[in-house]
Amino acid sequence: MEKGEDTVRLFHGRANAPTTHGQRLLLTIVTALLLIGSASMTAAQDKPTIAIGSKNFTEQIIISEMAGLLLEDAGYEVERNLDLGGTAVVHQALVSGEIDLYVEYTGTALTAILQMPVQTDPQAVYDTVKQEYESQFDVTWLEPWGFNNTYALAMRRAQAEELGITKISDLTDHAGDLTFGATQEFLTRPDGLPGLTEAYGIEFGEERGMDSGITYQALDEEQVDIISAFATDGRIPALDFVLLEDDRSFFPPYFAAPVIRQEILDQDPAVADILNQVAGKIDDQTMADLNLQVDEGGMEPAEVAREFLDQLATGGAGASPEASPEASPTT
Repeated sequence: MEKGEDTVRLFHGRANAPTTHGQRLLLTIVTALLLIGSASMTAAQDKPTIAIGSKNFTEQIIISEMAGLLLEDAGYEVERNLDLGGTAVVHQALVSGEIDLYVEYTGTALTAILQMPVQTDPQAVYDTVKQEYESQFDVTWLEPWGFNNTYALAMRRAQAEELGITKISDLTDHAGDLTFGATQEFLTRPDGLPGLTEAYGIEFGEERGMDSGITYQALDEEQVDIISAFATDGRIPALDFVLLEDDRSFFPPYFAAPVIRQEILDQDPAVADILNQVAGKIDDQTMADLNLQVDEGGMEPAEVAREFLDQLATGGAGASPEASPEASPTT
C-alpha cells in the first residue's frame, strides 16, 4: 500500500475496516478544530461593522482613531469616515445612520445641537444632553473620557501684556481696534461669538472666518490679533499664546464622550464596555500633548492614538487623580 493511499484512508477508510484508537483520536481532534473555527467565524459575523465619524480638526481625528483601534482590537470591523466637517455635518451623519458613533463635547451638544441655554455645572450638562439625545435621537452618551476641551480666546503674549489684557472683560476698551479670527462655526454658534458679544458687550473691529487649522498660524503671523482656541490645543504654549480668563463664566463645560446610535448597543452591548475603557483616562494636559504630536511633531493621528492606547494598556499613560478635573461628569 502506498503511503498516500493510507493517509487518505484515515479519513475515508474501507467499508468493513476497524477503526483504531489513533484514528478515532485524530477524528476527534479534527472535528473539535472545525467546530471551534465555525464558532469563531459565527462570533465574528455576529459583531456589527461600526462606522466612526469625526469633525475636521486634529483632536477629533485622534480620539476617533482611538475609538476605532479599541474596537478593531476587540475583533470588530470598523469603517472610518473622518474629517467630515463641522458639528452639524457630523451630527446629521449620526442621526441619519451614515455613521454609528463619534466623540462629541457636552457643551457643544447642549448649545449647538439642542439649542438649550448655557449651564455651567458639568454633571448637569452631561445629564441633560444624555437624556435629550436618548429621547430625541435614539443616541446614547457613553462615559466621558476625562478632558474638558472648552473654548477660549487666545492672544499673542506680547500684545496682551502691552494692552494689559488678562481676561475677556478687559477687551471692552480694545475690541474695536482688534481683528478677531475664528472658524465659521464659532462665528455663528450661540456658545460662540454671538453669545460672547452679548455676555461681554464687546464688538471687534473686524471678524475673519477661517479654517481651524490656520487660526493659530494667522495669530502667530499677526494677521489677526485674537482667536477662538481650544483649551487642549498644545500649540498654545508652544507658540507662547495666552488664554484670556472667562471671568463671566460664559463658556459651558465641554467634556468629550462617545455618542453612539442605540441600535448598535441593542445589537451588541459590549461595544459600550470597550469604549468606556478610556473613561476618565485622558486629562487636559495629556490631550494637549497628543494634539501637539500631530500639529507640530508631524506624527499621524492613528500613530499617536496607537501609542497612547499601548501605554495605557501597560499603565504608562492616562490621567492622574491630581490632574483629572474634579468636576468631570459621571454616569
